[in-house]
Amino acid sequence: MVFKNCLIALPDSDDFVNADIREENGIIVEIGKNLNGKEGIDLKNLLVFPGGIDAHTHFNEPGFEEREEFLTGSMGGISSGITMVIDMPCTSIPPVTNIQNLLTKLKKIEGKSYVDYGLFGGVSGNSFDEFEENMRGLKDYVSGFKTYFLSGMETFNELDHFQFENVLRIAKEIKKPVLLHAEDPLYVRSATEKFKKLGDKPLYYYYSRPEIAEIISVQNACRINEKIGAELHFVHISSSESVDIISKYDNVTCETGPHYLEFSSEELERFGPILKTAPVVKSSENRERLREKFIKGEIFYIASDHAPAPSSEKIGKNIWEAYSGIPGIETLYIYTLSEFLFKKKIGLKDFLKLTSENPAKRFNIFKRKGSIEIGKDCDLVVVNPDGETVVKGERFFSKGKLTPFEGMRFKGVIEMTILRGNIAFKNPDYFSKPSGIFIKPEVKNG
Repeated sequence: MVFKNCLIALPDSDDFVNADIREENGIIVEIGKNLNGKEGIDLKNLLVFPGGIDAHTHFNEPGFEEREEFLTGSMGGISSGITMVIDMPCTSIPPVTNIQNLLTKLKKIEGKSYVDYGLFGGVSGNSFDEFEENMRGLKDYVSGFKTYFLSGMETFNELDHFQFENVLRIAKEIKKPVLLHAEDPLYVRSATEKFKKLGDKPLYYYYSRPEIAEIISVQNACRINEKIGAELHFVHISSSESVDIISKYDNVTCETGPHYLEFSSEELERFGPILKTAPVVKSSENRERLREKFIKGEIFYIASDHAPAPSSEKIGKNIWEAYSGIPGIETLYIYTLSEFLFKKKIGLKDFLKLTSENPAKRFNIFKRKGSIEIGKDCDLVVVNPDGETVVKGERFFSKGKLTPFEGMRFKGVIEMTILRGNIAFKNPDYFSKPSGIFIKPEVKNG
């Protein structure tokens, strides 16, 4: 297959390059002018990007399929420019804390995904007694190990600082990153007790876990890791001061999500449970500082933290009772494209790093994913820059329909998503058969 007349976003390029892309057996074999092939698709006047990588999803299968499953979550992804996800270990039954649980999950989701997928393993308080054996058993299969300092899940408890230190030591030995949900449990639980007594105003939820709850947790984790020197990654960072702390340390990175860049506690008061996430969106002043750091490249990549729930777990619930999570995979790519690249807040090279290159590098899949280069998987996103995308939750392919981005207008339309050389999605509603495969991380040497 030859994709003709592309305006290609090549790595390390400041502008799009007019060329053709030829693939064979799902691999890019040639990039150049006037290429020949058995079949050709003319993409004249359309922008071609590497497939987006969403390295933080909760597809909830097996165990919580009423909220999401791989089929619907991956449909949402492929339709919105995402060609690979890395799914979290905590929101499935059983959680991916040992090799048997991982194999159970792989068997359950095989043949159901429209996107390629990796999996994170995890270490929880529930599984800590056998954590070392489990981490060693999982190391060749998972992209990293997810942990929590604050968890509300009965099946995936948080770790204390001593347990976390031990996880870091083993992770360094087996050359795997540790991911951390960083909120301080002492602060949050004490504050929650106080503000619950005052009522159920959405702002009280913010007051129960404000910026300082994350900052304390980030500082503690970085200090614990200072002498160990493991690869540490903070998920869904929401405070700008947390980024300042993380930036001081080697081998430590972080991600943020679109909702932290777009919304604040003021919108939380208006939207209520529809915008409820953990961590919560923060003050408007913090949001502006966080956006500045994102634009300056101080945040390693952007991810959705896709965690939808049925309307029955949101509508009619007060802020304390409602489920914490929003559908994010279908707005991740178009939001970043429209709000930051097309508005010229970041350049093309930075956009590629934030949406594909850096997550591929962080989790050791860059030899085959994350950029348009010869020898890599032919994962492409085709964008019409002259079109407009209007967010309508009811049109989401995900099971999650309630989004705080409802009604927002974004410049650009995803016209086509190509997975390993095959057209997996074509606007508005063409899907090929699910062809996503499990991608194991590359072995890291040295």
